[in-house]
Amino acid sequence: MLRLERLSGEVLLKHLPDLARLRIKVFREFPYLYEGEMAYEERYLQTYIKSKDSVVVLAWDGDQIVGASTGIPLSEETPNVQAPFVTASYPIDEIFYCGESVLLSEYRGQGAGVAFFEHREAHAKEYGYKYICFCAVQRSEDHPLRPADYVPLNQFWMNRGYQIQPQLQTEFSWKEIGEETESPKPMTFWMKELA
Repeated sequence: MLRLERLSGEVLLKHLPDLARLRIKVFREFPYLYEGEMAYEERYLQTYIKSKDSVVVLAWDGDQIVGASTGIPLSEETPNVQAPFVTASYPIDEIFYCGESVLLSEYRGQGAGVAFFEHREAHAKEYGYKYICFCAVQRSEDHPLRPADYVPLNQFWMNRGYQIQPQLQTEFSWKEIGEETESPKPMTFWMKELA
């Protein structure tokens, strides 16, 4: 049975190495195929420590972190994350951005994914946000590294009330497995209004 814990701020410092390793391991899988680096991961995760309105939800199996989910005000995200919303005249101060949900494969299908969304949505509501969003990488159905049994998470997200926003797109760059350097990856946003 997994135990979930919602944390913010400085208390996360002691978990940075474990969170960085977890992100690298899970994001190596399709569709991200991320060739991660510990130093980058620890710098990236500092964003969540510095934000007063951020949240990190940890999934524990005993004393081991086996999953994590992050969120931060869109107004504190990078310009490439904010830009599609600014261009479309969305009020970025009213939007909470869900960074990632990573969970070791052996723990999937036990409710952690739903709980990650519930915790982040509750956090966003507590801080007065009207909307919540996230983005996902877009991969072609014939991608050469796509596993035969891969099932996209679109239906899972729709079941949580999120709707794809094809007009809201950006690019994130990272070094993919087999690449010599970083390359841009297309990302599409999903969004829902918080009741």
